[in-house]
Amino acid sequence: MPRTIVDIHVLQTVPPSNINRDDTGSPKTATYGGARRARVSSQAWKRATRDAFADLLDRNELGVRTKRVVELVADEIAKQDPSFADRAEELSTAVLAAAGVKLTAARKKDAPQESGFLLFLSNRQVAGLAELAINAAREADGGAVKIASKEAKTRADQENSVDVSLFGRMVADQTDLNVEAAAQVAHALSVHEVATEFDYFTAVDDHKKADEEEDAGAGMIGAVEFNSSTLYRYATVDVDQLEENLGNTDVTRRAVEAFTRAFITSMPTGKQNTFANRTLPDAVLVIVRETQPINLVGAYEDAITAEEKAGRIATAIQRLATHATEQHEAFDERPVTAWAFGGGDRVDPLSEIAERSTIGATVRALGELVAGRLAATA
Repeated sequence: MPRTIVDIHVLQTVPPSNINRDDTGSPKTATYGGARRARVSSQAWKRATRDAFADLLDRNELGVRTKRVVELVADEIAKQDPSFADRAEELSTAVLAAAGVKLTAARKKDAPQESGFLLFLSNRQVAGLAELAINAAREADGGAVKIASKEAKTRADQENSVDVSLFGRMVADQTDLNVEAAAQVAHALSVHEVATEFDYFTAVDDHKKADEEEDAGAGMIGAVEFNSSTLYRYATVDVDQLEENLGNTDVTRRAVEAFTRAFITSMPTGKQNTFANRTLPDAVLVIVRETQPINLVGAYEDAITAEEKAGRIATAIQRLATHATEQHEAFDERPVTAWAFGGGDRVDPLSEIAERSTIGATVRALGELVAGRLAATA
């Protein structure tokens, strides 16, 4: 049975910025092709993509990742039945324990217990667990509350949200609650070599400056590290795995559409106020395959240099088109279809392997294709 895999390739130029920094405050980097490259971690861009879902999907189709699960479910219990508000924490603890979630004391004194790790639950799963706890309390009628472990685990594992289905869930202590991720996101890498630069700054103490008896020196002195780069970004979605996780073709279509738009247009917010570095991609290539995902980062194993006559962006686009063509020919790869879009004539080389389009038209066409292929294999 043919698979449906969506590969998303993005070339995006970012001006001086520090959108993803390491433990020392420096922009993250990696060595690739023997050259030091700017890097933005997959986790950072996945988080930015998830945040963008709030504007693209209904709240009931999304989830919450938190250690404060007792508090989360307790709030839902009090919302569903205010008469249990004073017992909400007790009932929440009971239903989560029945589901196999191990809880530990919170660091904050007198706070509800927490899970030992970040737990990813859909909003519908939270509502289902709260409903189960309320029903058990009603049946107990003031006695000891008993919650069946099997039912609690079922409530915690049904009606997965879009974000849980895309990015997966791992519960080491309760593997039957695990969800296989349908999406993979690569670390973004610059297509050229980079060097970290430093911005020395001073901050004026306004009140001190107004005092004639004080010196006019700075109230604060510091330095911020940054770089600028043209990034190659890549993500892929296994549509069949996503449909298995969600159990609904229509929701799967909306999930693919939302992920595609969110991944393309989102950006991590590190040091955003300092650098105002938000940009849109220079070029996007979306390829639908039925074999396997193919990351095309090999186009940039040789770092693009400043001597390229066509310029960095145009060269990066041409290399992407050339590398994709070579890979397809060498490995008899026949994509189902592909779309490309971006600003200006620089994107023309991608027209050799993809239909020229726009983001809106691409997302709509992709959604229709996904729905049709899932219906055909149902």
